[in-house]
Amino acid sequence: MKVLLIKDVYKLGRAGDVKKVADGYGRNFLLPQAMAVLATPGAMKTAERIRTKAAERRTILNEEMSVVAEALKKVQLSFGARAGETGKLYGSITSQDVADAIQAKSGYGIKRQQLDMQPLRTLGEHVVRIRLTMDLIPELKITVYREGEAEPSLPIEEPAEKAEPKAVEAAPEPAAETGEDPAPAES
Repeated sequence: MKVLLIKDVYKLGRAGDVKKVADGYGRNFLLPQAMAVLATPGAMKTAERIRTKAAERRTILNEEMSVVAEALKKVQLSFGARAGETGKLYGSITSQDVADAIQAKSGYGIKRQQLDMQPLRTLGEHVVRIRLTMDLIPELKITVYREGEAEPSLPIEEPAEKAEPKAVEAAPEPAAETGEDPAPAES
């Protein structure tokens, strides 16, 4: 089925493009959502007009959303989660969890469908892209740390430095335990 896109459709094309799509996708999604019309000769005559209007709307929307994009680039999220010794999480951090955290931290309502991510299942740093418009896709840094450890501060480099002294402090403790072995021998 050939359709003429009326609106920008993610991973398909921009308004005014003629695309060949599966019959079910066109009939059950694109046409009822008013994202496309059948590519008839009459509709093809309006394609250029649709392209110019969409380009004007796209530039206006990009200018408005650039403020939001700049604010979201500065946001850094951190999640505490239970994890095994290998660093794999027992659960996962889902796109809904990230969307809720963005809402709480920045005040901007982001839908989970706008997040370009798979569920996070490991400890460490992750980068998530937020699709605000087709042209404007800011990146967001997310840190997943082990629940029970100290929450990392905003600069990512500092927690790694703080984690090393904790590991060094833990090393003398086993030495103290070996010192206890001679104590029962003295009794």
